[in-house]
Amino acid sequence: MNPVELPPNQLHHFYRGGEAIASFRGIRSTDDHAPEDWVGSTATMFGADGAGLSALPDGRLLRDAIAADPVAYLGPAHTAQHGTDCALLVKLLDAGERLPVHFHPDQAFARSHLGLAHGKTEAWLIVETRGERPTAWLGFREDVDLDVLAGWVDRQDRATLLDALNELTVGPGDCFFVPAGLPHAIGEGVFLVELQEPSDLSVLLEWTGFDVDGRRDGHLGLGFDVALQNARRAAVGGDELAELKRETAAAPESRPGARTLLPSAASSFFRAERLRPAPAVSLEPAFSILVVVDGDGRLDTEGGTATLSRGESLLVPHAAGPGELTGSVDVIRCLPPAPNGDPTP
Repeated sequence: MNPVELPPNQLHHFYRGGEAIASFRGIRSTDDHAPEDWVGSTATMFGADGAGLSALPDGRLLRDAIAADPVAYLGPAHTAQHGTDCALLVKLLDAGERLPVHFHPDQAFARSHLGLAHGKTEAWLIVETRGERPTAWLGFREDVDLDVLAGWVDRQDRATLLDALNELTVGPGDCFFVPAGLPHAIGEGVFLVELQEPSDLSVLLEWTGFDVDGRRDGHLGLGFDVALQNARRAAVGGDELAELKRETAAAPESRPGARTLLPSAASSFFRAERLRPAPAVSLEPAFSILVVVDGDGRLDTEGGTATLSRGESLLVPHAAGPGELTGSVDVIRCLPPAPNGDPTP
């Protein structure tokens, strides 16, 4: 089975963005509210029947192709644990304005309240930034009482809410692990690759100034009295905050040309590598999504050969077999949860 280049899959959303995605992809920008490109997606937008699903070059939905031959796409170990669920969603995200403060439910909450298999733990791999001080906010600096948080949300006290969070300067190569429940926001001018559980679950803590009715749609239909119970209100700081952020240059090398970008705590949700051949880097058989950050290269597998250039994304099925990446190329390799809990890609 050959690696397959994936076409762009930009979606209209309530916040501005998308020009950086179009520039990265080498396509024309036609919507200033298309800040997300769902790459290799088998998930849909919350409340939508089909929006978000990725199509293969032959016109089939990736979701249907995997369902028809899960072992070929996902491999026997993954299929034994997850069935036809690839358990991964990759996005390109371009924040054309600061995103609202929000958080995502965890798996247990999603199962008990929404009947879904996945929450939305995620990770941000920063590709480019614009502006003088690109910023992200992650977790409360001090413990916050539930009634206090509910009051901020009800009054839409945006200044107090944002000030209560840890404010972090971000730059290209920074990697963030964002567990479900952790309130956060991404600042204007940040362009990133996001890995996440395959769901579209967000609880909005602010919505004033955005093209969304937060009082109606910001709580997943559960009401804020229920939804806010899953927010992480305990302070995040010190060693814990430092563990959530890693620089690519400081990431451990798993083998020549490959660095592990995320902490071991992420491996039960997804894994990510930065690949820079020196002069080659080997790939074991695995379902994966490759995002070409820069340069040009070539991927040779038992299933076939693919050329790679900046802005392209490639789906590599397990049945492609082992591979070798060569060339002057910089690639982010996104993988689903580790089979049997093994954190190494």
